[in-house]
Amino acid sequence: MTPAAPLLQLRQRLAAQAPQDMPSLLAALGLILPLLDAIPGAVFFIKDLQARYLLANLTLAQRCGYKDIGPLLGKTSAEVFPARLGPVYTEQDQRVLQHGSSIHGQLELHLYGSREPGWCLTDKHPLHGRDGQIIGMAGISVDLQAASDTHPAYQRLAAVDRYIREHYQQTIRLQQLTALAGLSAAQLERYCKRIFHLTPRQMIHKARLEHASRLLESALPITDIALQCGYTDHSAFSRQFKALTGLSPRAYREGLEGAG
Repeated sequence: MTPAAPLLQLRQRLAAQAPQDMPSLLAALGLILPLLDAIPGAVFFIKDLQARYLLANLTLAQRCGYKDIGPLLGKTSAEVFPARLGPVYTEQDQRVLQHGSSIHGQLELHLYGSREPGWCLTDKHPLHGRDGQIIGMAGISVDLQAASDTHPAYQRLAAVDRYIREHYQQTIRLQQLTALAGLSAAQLERYCKRIFHLTPRQMIHKARLEHASRLLESALPITDIALQCGYTDHSAFSRQFKALTGLSPRAYREGLEGAG
């Protein structure tokens, strides 16, 4: 079982058993919060209808530079995360709260304390009361784990990963990857998720945007960066970059300059 599994099971239980109201939900979750603190590389939170933190684990507080969760409570992400990132997270929260839509296993590029990007998989889910109305939201974000090299199919999938990292500047087709691994499309998808915790498409996006994030530290024009990272045009690159970071390439670059 991966470190994310207990958190995902908790999200499923919250969805299946609607709480009577937010106070009763918080009281119940408060009893298991120490267990959530013990899961490495994972943040968990509950927010109200205004996207303000009502409950969080210690890992999240520490990511925001606090020693405990107290300073988080009653604030939005926009108030506790860096200026270039916090509003992006709050905007995402508001979409979940206003439209009742869930986010499942979304690959996201985050900036941690250093300038090195960090990858995580994020789930966000609206919470409904017994009357069916949305009363808040729950969120889980798990740091992307290292590949599981003990799996029998690891060597085949390692070749796929290597091919992607060496050819991300080019168009990569699923048929190329299945032929390389000697697997069907369904098998490739299943084993990639098991070993790398990503779909083949996510692996391609990850390789491209990791390189793009490094190039954005330079003065290279964004159009040139898009071409060097395998995108056919600037707009396609910008859409994909924003989908995984919440920021346009230009805003990401400006954030790096502001942090320098």
